[in-house]
Amino acid sequence: MSELNTEELLDELYEMVEKAWSFPLSRGRAVLNAEEVRQILDEIRSSLPQEIRQARAICADRAQIIADAKREAETIVRVAEERAKAMVNQDEIVKQAQQKANDILSQTQARCREMRKASNDYIDDLMKRTDDGLSANLAELRQTRQNIKASQRSGQN
Repeated sequence: MSELNTEELLDELYEMVEKAWSFPLSRGRAVLNAEEVRQILDEIRSSLPQEIRQARAICADRAQIIADAKREAETIVRVAEERAKAMVNQDEIVKQAQQKANDILSQTQARCREMRKASNDYIDDLMKRTDDGLSANLAELRQTRQNIKASQRSGQN
């Protein structure tokens, strides 16, 4: 017999059984050529270990491919989670920076208002003192002038 795979050898055995001469009233008993059956069974026995090794290798390859795919999927998920976390953190940092900037701006505006009020109060006080000083000088000047006029009148008399 030629080199056939296990499935082809089993098909050949089934064909032999189908073509076998059956005993009348024997409930499925048939006459087969024992030598041919032994030869097919020997070929099946010799081809099974190789096919089993191939099947095991395929299963091992499949298991390795699945393990590699799981590792790759876990890596992709981990990287995606890290990116999402970084984006959330970056978004949070931007929000915090905006809040800090708003706080600084509010504080600066409040200080500016305080400084403007203090400057206006200072200028108003300075102007009041100047006004008071000038009024006092003007009053003194008027008094001096009246004294001069009074002394001129008394000197003419």
